Formats: sequence, C-alpha cells, structure tokens
Amino acid sequence: MKSNSQSPHFRKLPLFPLLDFLILLGIFGGAMRVIAETPAGKPLEARKIWDKAPHNAFTDLARWRDGWWCVFRESEGHVGGDGKIRVLTSRDGEAWESAALVAEEGIDLRDPKICVTPDNRLMLVAGGSVYKGGSTLLGRQPRVAFSNDGVKWEATQRVLAENDWLWRVTWHEGMAYGMSYRTSAPEGTPADTGEWSLTLFKSRDGLVWEKLSDLAITGRPNETTLRFRPDGECLALVRRETADKEGWFGRARLPYREWQWEPIGRGIGGPNFLVLKDGRLLAAGRDYRAAGPKTALDFINDGKWPAAITLPSGSDTSYPGMVEHDGVIWISYYSTHEGKSAIYMSKYSLPAELK
Repeated sequence: MKSNSQSPHFRKLPLFPLLDFLILLGIFGGAMRVIAETPAGKPLEARKIWDKAPHNAFTDLARWRDGWWCVFRESEGHVGGDGKIRVLTSRDGEAWESAALVAEEGIDLRDPKICVTPDNRLMLVAGGSVYKGGSTLLGRQPRVAFSNDGVKWEATQRVLAENDWLWRVTWHEGMAYGMSYRTSAPEGTPADTGEWSLTLFKSRDGLVWEKLSDLAITGRPNETTLRFRPDGECLALVRRETADKEGWFGRARLPYREWQWEPIGRGIGGPNFLVLKDGRLLAAGRDYRAAGPKTALDFINDGKWPAAITLPSGSDTSYPGMVEHDGVIWISYYSTHEGKSAIYMSKYSLPAELK
C-alpha cells in the first residue's frame, strides 16, 4: 500500500442546459459558470476536481469529521491494469487535495466505495480483479481497508470468497450490509461469463460476513446500493445486464429474506440513492438514453426512476457518490464529455419543503 499527497488543478466548468430550462450566464470572481434552473430544486453547478491519471473513474463520497472525502480508481483505462484507489479530501468542497493512494501489487482495485464505521473510522470496499493479457478477467475477490485519519490506511484485506464482488457497504444500527454478485463461469472460461446471482450479506466488523439470503432476480443482476428507512425497512437499487438494462428496485423487512421487486422504468449503471429527511428517495446513475449515456439525477416515485435531471456528462460516465448536507446534495461522478476521463463534483439544492 502506498500513500501520496498532491494538490489537484481546480477550476469551475460550464454546466450545460437541463431539460431546456432557462440558462443564466454569469461571471464570478474571474471564473465563468453556467447555471441552469432545475424542475425540482435550486441551481446546480459542477466542477472538475481531478484528472491526473490516464483514466479516473468510479467515484464515491463521504462526509466525515467536518470534511469531504472522495475516492475513485486511477488506471491506464476502463478495464485492466493495476487500478489504484485515490483518496481526495477537502474542508470546504472547493479546494481538493490528495490524502492517500491505496494500492495492491498485481491487483486491479475497482469501484471503490467509502463509508464511516460505527466506531468512527473510514472504511473502503473495492473489487480486486486479476487479468490475463491485460483485460481478460481470471478472478476477483472483494477487498476492504480501514483508516483512522484518511491518510494512513491499513493493508487491504480479502473478504467473502473468490468470484464475489461486494459492491457497496451500508451501515445500519451497528451492522454492515452489502449485496455481492457473482458469476457461475464454466471452468476455463473468463470469470465474468455465465449466469449471475445476487446475495445479501451482513457483518459486525466489515471483515467477517454472514449470508442472509439469495435474491431471486433474473437478468444478470450486479451493482447494488442498499439504504435503510428509519423504521428499518431495507431498500435496494439494482443494475441488470438485460438487453434493455432495466434496473430493479426492491424492499424488505427484517430479517431481509423476503423481497418485493419492481422495474424502475429505464436502465441504470453505477446506481446510488439516498433516503432524504422527508422520506423521499433521490437516485443517481448512468442513464442509457438514445442521445448516449449521461449521469442523471431524479426522485424515485412508486419504484420508477424518470431520470429527468442530466449532469454535464457523456460516454464513459456515472458511478456517483451522494451525500446530503445542510439541504444540499453533493454528487461526485466521473465523465469523459470533455475528452478525458475525469472526476467532477456537483451540488443540487433541495427545495425548501424537502430540507
């Protein structure tokens, strides 16, 4: 494992029109930004916060000890190589600097997620992939790592089993929960072929995991985010690799073994969502529309995700981190709409009735 600190180049970016609403153009402090009114909240703004590596992607975001922590993968490309986890930090969300670079020799650390443990440490979870010839997947196993300060990280540790991918960890009442997807690839074939299955696990320490249930989902389910309502109901947003890529939304009560599922009405990649203070569900992820993939944001209503608000993004994009803070939704994501895969930060101000 290695740690490294750098100060990233930081500048404001133009935000393109959202849903043909009025565009307001202004000059602030010598920097230009374009602001577009959104249908459900106050103006959004977006900025690039990092583009140092050849490929910068797959973000997540946390608020911890009065500061911001953003994690993502750095590598030579979207797939293959020895991906490393960059950890950025900021006191105000404006100026960002590198706090650490987490690496494991010979392993592609992918899709890092960051959360805060009940004992107030930072926790990373990531996929650990091994390749043949640079891009043919031979195998994988989830990794976790912990830190008391965000700068010095313990060595990555393997959890679950070979071929699992614990995609995100969510803590609820002292217990960690996560969905792991795996494939049943025939021996001698790439590890990402065959049928895919989804399993719910829980853990008291993030290291030793107990199986709760296998999920009856077809269509090659994979990336899944879990959230909990105050009454303990567990909610799940699932990506599926069917032809239409339509995601599924699920609900379950303790002990989280019986689930109710419904399609969300469109495809989603890198799914994430929040349970807001008033109970509404705000989701973000890759929206597969005819105009090309975008990172989009919208409320989940009756299990549907209209994806009406599009962030400045395109092509290789998505994997948003989301944090609600003082009535504002902070959103990290990556995109290649400016020609290179880079990390962006956007803010969505909730309407007064939602704060």
